[in-house]
Amino acid sequence: MAIGVFDSGIGGLSIHRELTARLPKADFIYLADQAMTPYGGRPGEEIVELTRAGCARLFAQGCDLVILACNTAAAVALRRLQQTWLPDHRRALGRPVNALGIIVPTIEAATGVPWEHEAERRGDKIERLDVLGIFCTPATAASRVYEIEIDKRSQDVAVFSEPCPGLAAAIETDAPEAELRRQIEAHVAALTRRIGRPPDRAILGCTHYEITAALFRQALPPGTPLIHQPKATAEAAALYLQRHPELNPGHGGGRRFLTTGPGGRQNGLAERFWGEPLVFEPV
Repeated sequence: MAIGVFDSGIGGLSIHRELTARLPKADFIYLADQAMTPYGGRPGEEIVELTRAGCARLFAQGCDLVILACNTAAAVALRRLQQTWLPDHRRALGRPVNALGIIVPTIEAATGVPWEHEAERRGDKIERLDVLGIFCTPATAASRVYEIEIDKRSQDVAVFSEPCPGLAAAIETDAPEAELRRQIEAHVAALTRRIGRPPDRAILGCTHYEITAALFRQALPPGTPLIHQPKATAEAAALYLQRHPELNPGHGGGRRFLTTGPGGRQNGLAERFWGEPLVFEPV
């Protein structure tokens, strides 16, 4: 048995790295849907079907738990799959399986309250709002998942999403750093204009963007806190597995990397981020 990590491409490596550090003895299978990357500009129904197919592949490989290391997939597809597909798929497999996303732990980290908490509506005036910027794909921005879910839990946080079309694809294809810097600076400037000032905090709401976190830090005002999805997700997954001993994460420390695209070595940006050569097996 193993833990599956699913993303449209190399972005989920940012989540995978923290998961393996937090759960070093678990077996992991990483699946990148590089034949269809990026997801951020695709229609919602297509994202749902691609995510379902990715989860099914990982369950078939022996994974009991799949982490959707993709904000777009988690925002658009996860709830649908949990409600309408997973119950029947568990029965077909004859074993307990589940899929989790990265948005819930990110929102818990952003608000400082558990997912189950809902803020009481206050009538008094809020003196100062905490302005939170979300850099994300167009599909994640269109879902408004961060605005909706954070508003349920905190009235003191104003959320502004900045869609970044093309950025995930540029990272996936190992675009030159100068080009990545230009795109990131343009999106930070656009968000700043829309808010009227820089955000107080920011979330890199696409796991590809974590690979270029240093460029976001340089574009934002010095000291702007970044809420990191990988650490929050890894801790949430470890706690979830403690609560669900029926899910077997494996115990051999195995690491496999699969892709729906051409197999072989990954691009230089991915390997520099991971810290060693990466060879993906085609599926």
